[in-house]
This record gives sequence, structure tokens and C-alpha cells, in this order.
Amino acid sequence: MKYKLIAIAITTILSPQINAATYKVVELGNADTAKHSYVTDFNDSGTAIGVIRGNYNLPIDVSAIDFEDNTLENAWDNQKTYEESIDKTITFTLADIQAGTINADALSFMKTFLAGKSGDANWQKMSDPIAVSFSPLPEEQLFFDQDLSNQDVPYDYTGLSRSVNNNFTAISENGVKVGWGSAPYTKEMFTPGGETEAELFYSREFENRARVIKPDGTFFDIVPEYNQYGGISIVTDISQQADGGYVLVGEVSTGIPVDRQENLDDNCLGEDDDEEPTSVCVWKYKIQPTQLFDRRAVKWSLDADFNITNTEILGLALTIQDDEEFAFKSTALTVNSEGVSAGYSHARWKDTDTIVTMPAYYKDGEVKTFINQEDDWRGGQVADINDNNILTGYSTKPISGTTRAKFFYHDINTGQTTFPIDYFESSASLARDINNNGIIVGEGEIETNTSSNRRKEAFMYDINAEKFTNINDLLPCYDTDGETRFPYVIAEATGINEQNEIIGSATKTVVKKDSKGDTVTDTSGEIEYESIVVAVKLVPISGEVESCPTQAAETYKRKAGNFGFLSLLLLPLVALRRKFLK
Repeated sequence: MKYKLIAIAITTILSPQINAATYKVVELGNADTAKHSYVTDFNDSGTAIGVIRGNYNLPIDVSAIDFEDNTLENAWDNQKTYEESIDKTITFTLADIQAGTINADALSFMKTFLAGKSGDANWQKMSDPIAVSFSPLPEEQLFFDQDLSNQDVPYDYTGLSRSVNNNFTAISENGVKVGWGSAPYTKEMFTPGGETEAELFYSREFENRARVIKPDGTFFDIVPEYNQYGGISIVTDISQQADGGYVLVGEVSTGIPVDRQENLDDNCLGEDDDEEPTSVCVWKYKIQPTQLFDRRAVKWSLDADFNITNTEILGLALTIQDDEEFAFKSTALTVNSEGVSAGYSHARWKDTDTIVTMPAYYKDGEVKTFINQEDDWRGGQVADINDNNILTGYSTKPISGTTRAKFFYHDINTGQTTFPIDYFESSASLARDINNNGIIVGEGEIETNTSSNRRKEAFMYDINAEKFTNINDLLPCYDTDGETRFPYVIAEATGINEQNEIIGSATKTVVKKDSKGDTVTDTSGEIEYESIVVAVKLVPISGEVESCPTQAAETYKRKAGNFGFLSLLLLPLVALRRKFLK
């Protein structure tokens, strides 16, 4: 784990701040090409990395669409019926899309439709998140995407395929960036057995491949030793060493269990009468909820010239029985200066054969779980470890009839685990980071309704003072004019450094943009507004915690009430974050 002096180049500083606040907000900036921005890591020199989402003008491969497909026609009919029910006239037809006339409504429709076809190999694949460096505005970091216009079966648009996963996870103090991504989807014409006409299929070479990007921009990929069918390699954290070398942690594929290999052997034969290409058959097994590969937590040691000098597979928190022929998994999400890493591992539920995923740490060649299952804790992850060997993360258990997460911290030195009091008894809370001062940051649910989509806000917890605080209570009540409600709601705290500076995600209200990035107006021509997510840094300032007047507090709650749907964007995004990895 790295603790950083966050000296980010400032896009927006809300200054002057109201003296009664104890933090000021620094917005890292949003891209002109997307709605939302998130930050995942910083270093001392001021470089931040993250991701943007809600990208405008994602390309549609019109030539690959089967416009006679019943599911597409039904989806358009349903869209038309819905818009008529709200007294709105639909602005496009399928014929318009087929002719290449795709307005913002048509693009939104196709994005939604194709998202529902993500597991169907006959339809175009789209991916929204784009990895970025904040320099200071977001600049795309290309991982594995490429221009596919020169392929054997090309796309009918130019530029990148926009079909890959992109994940920036960590950055070292000297600017080495790490992350992972997927290969782009490629198209293949294949004639199924018994048919006379070829069909279009999409598949890709690998789902997860780790990449290390050097300060000069050159890079190399970490290919897993077991790379059958592409394999898996993921890097989640990097620690720069005193000798100039580096320690990386993450996970790799180590094999395919017997029962999964039998599935491949029985169904992906590559014979003339197959219904689909072998690559597509294998891809379907790779994207199933039941994982294809055995995956293990790993630690890589690199010298100053980026040569991998040692690869250590960190193991599992259980012993596999002879009759257990399915895939098992462990992952390392974080590493401290002592080389102690942590994350999660498959483990046994008490003394049964039931497999659960429990928080774990990896030290001295052993895998340790520490959450007391007798208290009904049934899952979780370690998010971070500080240099004092104190872990933080979350564990899950049934609370008031629903499985919810609760944040914890665990002292490896004493073996003591503590679950502090958070917002309220049934609030789900997630810890993201801990610094050497013993301050934990994360987010939790602040509403007591029974919805599964409760609104969330960021918190900090001081271990030494045993004090839990909503980070929004440390911000001003008003904007710089002293009258307008403060425009930011801190929904997620991602990290905290030794100066107690905090990074994370906030919401604010801006002019609404459609899927093409154009301003949206209502039927009267009035500009509409919407809440978006922005990457922010919170900097401590001299002041005191302010008690907002009742009117301001009520306005704050009412205006923030539309944040519920945005909480879907603020869930632990394994695809986006090193701290919580699916």
C-alpha cells in the first residue's frame, strides 16, 4: 500500500471556503466526451488515474445488426409504447438506424438493447468505461483496444472498437501505472452444421490481462504461466521498493479444474457439425458465473529494470478435497511496505462443504482468514492494509432479513477484529482505505428504507478516537456566495493519505447531456439538469464543523434525493477499482 502526498493539478477549487468547514473540495475534472469520472489512485507528484463512464457517441456497427430479429423488433415496439404512455413521440425507427441515421434517442435505445445481448455471440459488444490519467483533465490510456477496420470481417466504423474492459488500478510514486484489461472482440463468419449460410459471431482472445506502464509511456504485459484459452492475469496494487524495484499483487490463472475441462472437451469440439466456432464456445464458458479457471492470489517481484525476478502464488484459505473438481479462487488486492498482502479467498463455511468468500491476508507463506463465522459472517473482502499491519474491509451477514455488508478493521499484531458502529444498524457500509494514522474511509447507506438501492454517503472512522463521521458534515453548508446550497455530495471515499487528504467520488447537478453529448431541453425548450459523478480530492483546512440551518439541511436532503439511481454507478466496480475486485 502506498500513502501519497496528493499534489494534483487543480481543475476547480471551491475558494474561498466557508471558515466553519474543515475540508475543501477539489474537482479533478470531467472529460468532454463522458458524463462521469472516478479516481482510483494518486501519487506524490500529482498524477491521478481513474476511469470515465457514460461516454458519448459510442459507435454502432449497423452492418452487423439483424433488423429482422424478433427481439429487436419487440424492443422497439416496447420503447414506442412506453414513450406514448408518457405523451412523447418516438423520434426514430429501426429503418432510420438501418440507414445509418442514428439520433441520440436511437443511440440510447441501441446501447440498452445491446447491453441485454452481452451474452449472445451474434451481437455487437460495447464497453463503456475508459481508463484515464488526470493531467489535469482526463486523458485516455489505451490498453488493448484497437482499430478493427482492417480485420478479415471489419466493423463498419473507423477508430477503436470500444468493446474492451479498461481498468486502471494503482500508480507508484515514480509514475509506474498498473491495471488490466480485455482483448477487443473480433468478428468471424461461420456456417453452423446443417446450415448453408454463414452467420456472424463475436469473440475475443482473453478476458483479463495485466499491464504495467512505465513512466516513459512504454509498457509490458504480464502473461500468466497458464495461458490456455487466454488465461487470466490481474494486477491490483504496486509498491515501490527502496532498492528501486517493485512489488505487484493481483491474481492469475493456474489451471482449469476437471469438471470445467470436461465441459470444454464435450461441447467445444471444433467439429464440422458444430453450431458455433470453437472460440465462441470457449468464450461462453469464460463469461459464465461459474468460473472456468482456477485463480490464485499472486505477488510479483520486479527489479529496477522491470524484469520479473520472482512470482509467488499465495495460495488458498482451504485445502481442496479429492472430490472437489470445480474452480477455486483467491485474490490479493493490496500490499503494504512490509510485503504483507491481503484480499479475499474461498474458504469453508464453518466445518461444512459449503464454499464462501472470506477476507484474508497473506503473510509468511500462509493464508489467514480472521472473521468469526460463529457470528454468522458469511463473506467479504479486505480492501486495504496500512504499514502498521491493520487491515480494513467489509464482511457480510444477514441483518433484518437482508444480507448486508459491514466495515471492519483487524489488527494482525493482536488478532483483534472490530466492527465499528456506522450510520445505523441495518446500514450497509464498505471500507475502502486506511492510512498510518488509523483513519479509515469508505461509504455507507444513510437511508433506512427497505429498498435495495439506498442512498450512500462517504464516511471516515478514526480508530484511535473511535469516532465515525459523515464526510459531508465536514463540508460547508453553502457555496461561495454564502446562499446557494453546497453543490457537492461526497458519495464515496476511495483513499486517504498521511495528511488526511481524501480522494473519492461526488455528485453535482449540471446541464443534462444526451447520448451524443448535446444539451437536453424539455418540450418547452427549457434546459434540463441532471446529477453526475465527478472525481474529487478533499483537502483539510482550518475551521470547525458547521451545523447547517434547518432550511439548508432540508434542501440538501431533497436535492440529493435523486441520487438513488446514481448509487448503481458507485457500487464497488471491480472493473474499475483495485480495492474491490469481482
